[in-house]
Formats: sequence, structure tokens, C-alpha cells
Amino acid sequence: METIEPTNPEAPLPGPPSPWASTEMPSRRGGPPYHMTDMIRAEPGLARRLLATLARPGSPADLLAGAIGAAATAGRPVLVVGCGTSEHGALAFAEILRDAARAAGLPWTLGAGGAATAVQAFEASLEAAQPGPGGLVIAISHEGATWATNRALEAARAAGSTTAVVTVSGASPAAALADIVVATDELDQSWCHTVGYLSPILVAAAVGAHLSDAELDRDAAATLLAAGLATEAVAATDRLAAALADDGVRRLIVVASGADRTAARELTLKVEEGVHLAAAMRDLETLLHGHLAGIDAQTGLVLVLTDRAGRGPRIARALGVLRAARELGLPTGAILADVAGEAVDPALTPAGRVSVPDAPTLPAPVASLLASAVPLQLLTERLAIARGVDPDPIRRDEPRYLAAAETAE
Repeated sequence: METIEPTNPEAPLPGPPSPWASTEMPSRRGGPPYHMTDMIRAEPGLARRLLATLARPGSPADLLAGAIGAAATAGRPVLVVGCGTSEHGALAFAEILRDAARAAGLPWTLGAGGAATAVQAFEASLEAAQPGPGGLVIAISHEGATWATNRALEAARAAGSTTAVVTVSGASPAAALADIVVATDELDQSWCHTVGYLSPILVAAAVGAHLSDAELDRDAAATLLAAGLATEAVAATDRLAAALADDGVRRLIVVASGADRTAARELTLKVEEGVHLAAAMRDLETLLHGHLAGIDAQTGLVLVLTDRAGRGPRIARALGVLRAARELGLPTGAILADVAGEAVDPALTPAGRVSVPDAPTLPAPVASLLASAVPLQLLTERLAIARGVDPDPIRRDEPRYLAAAETAE
């Protein structure tokens, strides 16, 4: 397979349509490189551009940080909502905000007065879930047209909450429902979203820096993303994809702990929509409590372990999971921080491993989520190629699956 070179950071992706319109199905390319491939290549440059824009005083990220600080000081909840890839963006956003609030010394912790909590958008649209006056609802919606997410924003306004949205266009339907709009400007060209996942993580990192009055190491952020595109990392991803693409693998289980749980959920979604392979996410400890009974040698296992918070206990428990997987003969691989990889015997990851660097100058959840983003996306793209699947249309190019999606709506 081709070696992926980092894209030119001076080459922005196309912006959203003007006037605003929902995207059409991506064009068919007939083979790699797919649109998804191009999006992965573009991510280090995207990070540099977006983080530089959002670092400015008075930027939308700064305004959003002010609204979060006000809610935190008042002990009011902040909900971060989304669907699909954007739901995972919401999970990442909340993880980063909680860490930034602690760094800022705000009187706002999980379960004590107020909290930054990620909620599935449909659930957040229901009256009982709304934070009410003084609260804040932040929607994550790449194109800004997701029905359930916009319903959550409408419900939040009706309940007296402040509303915000992270979206690609300030002209989107979601933007019309928000008091604060953080527009990311560069549009994902694939329906198997990669830029759509990364963008809210970058926004959260910028918002967290404003909230904690800290300078974000933007170079370190872009370098983490570029590391996943380096020759050695691509070769390792190829090896892991080849092992998991074997015809004997009928489904994939992804396990993780801490901030890595968001990445694991995103990998399961990418694999199902882009590779058409059944997948499920399990918390690291949860896998050992009954779920082993449903696993056999036709189950691939991928461990994601990049979070440096609580690294010692996480590694120790991960070793137990990997030993259990070896007993069952599972094709097992991993996405590991290079420091964690030193503690994991290669014999426990026979399908291969992708090592990612740590970034001690970045907040722990930011470093973890950025380090794992490109490897999980590239693994999906390489699995799709190995299985002869075009990941871009997420199967909407097949009449039956298109009809199923349209019937649901």
C-alpha cells in the first residue's frame, strides 16, 4: 500500500456550500485513495489552521470558554450533545472540558453542583434532560443538520439555557439555534467522517486553553497527528489491518479505558460504517465481566491505550485482558502510547500494534485523543481497502441500505 505523506498545511479543505446545503453522497473513485484517505492526510494542516484561529482573544472559542466558566461558577450543568461521529466528538469535548475546569480551579466537578456531561442528542432533546436556566448546551454537528441535535438545541432554548454549536458553517440550521457558534470552516469530503471527528476535539482543546488561561502547544498537537502518517506508523497500521481483514474475523471488539474510551467508540463506528464489519466497544474492565463468553477465535480484538492519566493501573489491567485474549486464540492488536508499549510483550499483540508518541506539553485527554485519531482512522481505511470496500458512502450507495436510512427518517 502507498506511503502517506503529510498534506501541505497551507492547503485548506473546501468550505461548506454557500448558501448552506446538506452534502450529497461523495463521488465514487473506484479504488484508493478514497476521499477518506485525503481527509486523513489533511488533518495535521487542519489542526494548525484551526487552532491558530481559535487561539485569538475574542474568538468564538474564547466566547464559549466564557459561557462555560459562567455556568461552572454558578454550579450549573453543561451538556455536550451529538449523534454518530459527533456524539463521539461530544464525549471528547466533555472529557477535555472537565480536565480544563480542574486545571482552572473552577468549583465544578462531576457530581458536585454542575458537570460537563456528554449526552446523546435525542436523549438531550427530552425535557427531563435539559439543564434549565443558567445551564449551557453545546451541540456538536459537523454539517449542522442532524434532526435530533437540533431538537436538543430547540429544547434547551425553550428551557432557558444558553446554546452553542460547533459546526462547519455559521449558516447551518444548527447555527441558527445557537447563541454561540464556533465554525470550523473546512468540510469533510467523506461520509465516513474523520475531519468531522477531529474538528470538535481541536475546538475543545482551544476552548480548554482559554478556560484554564493556558497556552496550547499547537505545534505538539499537529505533530501528534502527523506521527500517525509517518512511514513506520503506516507500515504498522498496514500489518494490523491485514491481520484483522482475514476472512476468519467476523467481528471486532475494541477495548479501552479513560479518555481512550471515546477513541474506541469512534473506531467501532468507523469499522461498521466504513468497513461493514460488526464491531462493539467494551470498557477495559467490563470485557472481563461476562462478555468473554461471547468471544471466540473469529473475534478480532483491538486495545486502545494512550491515556497517560492513571497509566500504571490501566496497563496492569490491560495486560490481564490481553492474556485472556491469548488464551482464547483471538487475533489481537493495539494502538499504544510508546511508553505503554514498552510494558506490553509483543506476543500479547500477535495481530500487530501501532505505537503513538506521548505529548507531555498537552493536557492528558487532548494528547490521548489526538494521538489515537489518525491511527484509528487509518486502520479503518486500510481495513476497507483490504476488504474491497469503498468507505466513503457508508453503504448508502447500496439501494437497500439507502432505503433503510430513508425509511428510518
